[in-house]
Formats: sequence, structure tokens, C-alpha cells
Amino acid sequence: MIAVDTNVLVRLLTGDEPRQGAAARSLFASGPIWIAKTVLLETGWVLRSRYGFEERAIRDAFTKLLGLKNVQAEDESAVAAALALTTHGIEFADAMHLSSRPPGARFVSFDKSFVQRARRAGVAEISSRPA
Repeated sequence: MIAVDTNVLVRLLTGDEPRQGAAARSLFASGPIWIAKTVLLETGWVLRSRYGFEERAIRDAFTKLLGLKNVQAEDESAVAAALALTTHGIEFADAMHLSSRPPGARFVSFDKSFVQRARRAGVAEISSRPA
């Protein structure tokens, strides 16, 4: 199994550097690949801030990538839940923070807009201020 870094995912998903893009495609074709949640978080940030990807494009890219038979992500259930939350207007990073909390833990954020979107998405135990 090979664990990959953010720059490998970015080259794979953007193809902006042909030699590294080809190397990334070859790597992904060579066998089992493991991706840490932190790598997904950073990749999402790079795709959005450096390449101008919209949240939907990031979700679609990650969904396709994680749908490959040889690709495994750390905490796959949290990643899947986060991707689902992005369909409700929640940015991937916020969705990952939310979906990675321990069961039963209340999530607190000062970002009222995020809290409202999460509540509309059906997320329980979230508030915009500490109790």
C-alpha cells in the first residue's frame, strides 16, 4: 500500500504539470493507495484557493477518486458523511470537522452561517455559542 501526499492528489486532479500528472496516474494504477483525512483537507483547500475549484467540483473529484477500487481513505465513514454534507452548502473542511467529531459530541462554531447550514442539513448537536 502507498500513502500519498497532497501534491500527488493535486497533480492527479489538475494535470497542471504533465510529468508529475503522468507519474501520479501511474502511481494510482500501480496498486493500493491510502489517503489521510488531512491530505484530503489540504487538497480541497489547494483546489479551491489556488485553482478556483467550486465546492461541487471538489466533491465530484473526491467522490470519483474515493470510488476507485484500490483507493482507501482514513476514516471513510467520516469522509463520506462530509462529502454528503457538501451538497447542503457546507465547505468540505467544515464538513470534515463536523463529521469527524466523536459520537454524541456537541459541535460549537462562531460561524453562524455554517451552523445554520448544518442544522438545515439535519445535523444535531451543533451550536453557534458555548453552553
